[in-house]
Amino acid sequence: MASRRAQLRALLYGANLFGPRYLGLTHKASSGDRAALHDAEREWTKHAARAADLTIETHGMHRVDPSEQYVVAPLHEGFADILALSRLPLDLAFSAAEELFEWRLLGRYLKASGHSPVSIDDGAKAYRSIVRAAEQAFRRGESYVVFPQGSILGIETAFHRGAFHLSARTGRPLLPVVLTGGATVWEHPYSPNLNFGQSMHLEVLEPVFATEVLHCAREIEVEMKDKALQAFPEPRHFDPDRDGWWDGYRYEIDPDYPDLVKRVAEHRRSIAG
Repeated sequence: MASRRAQLRALLYGANLFGPRYLGLTHKASSGDRAALHDAEREWTKHAARAADLTIETHGMHRVDPSEQYVVAPLHEGFADILALSRLPLDLAFSAAEELFEWRLLGRYLKASGHSPVSIDDGAKAYRSIVRAAEQAFRRGESYVVFPQGSILGIETAFHRGAFHLSARTGRPLLPVVLTGGATVWEHPYSPNLNFGQSMHLEVLEPVFATEVLHCAREIEVEMKDKALQAFPEPRHFDPDRDGWWDGYRYEIDPDYPDLVKRVAEHRRSIAG
């Protein structure tokens, strides 16, 4: 942060966000009043963005029908993505990496508020748990968020098809959301630093009917990534020499990045040998 004044401001905001406002969130979560909970979540994220002096530029909001329940499929760069997604005029339920449920404050809130843990390494079992959680969310009038990349490695990470199959199975339209800039705010786990005064870009693309989504899944992925590469801030890029190879984690590289596909394949062959 640039000044002592900014440090004091951040300290005061943090005390409020993780003190009274956090207690208010957990109280709303335990009350069973989902409308009040989502209002409180939007207020919390608004104050969190203000605390970080974060600018969120939004485009395509006219494409969102607030009365519809979507399978929301955003690009993913980090925790700050939630601050941007809260600008959507929708009540959102999330699938979140199961290790986040072990975090002290975040995990307690995720459990209390009914968001669902998922491990993409569990394959079909993970998909079945997402289907159950999404169906519950739709019955409550909520939209369900699935990050199709399943990781925050970078734009080169290939999509999993779970979000597309979920849309087709439940009959809910897919809402593609292009997000960039989240990694500039907090690049966890690559850096412990929270960066103030950053900006993010959110762009909503045309919803896709559930009857069409499986036929055009690849086209949706390509369009989302093309839009991201044209955005400011630019998307995060995966560099294994800088970020590590993430051995043991399930991810694949988009075939549109053949050099990185080759490097990852060669690395995996070398450790297998």
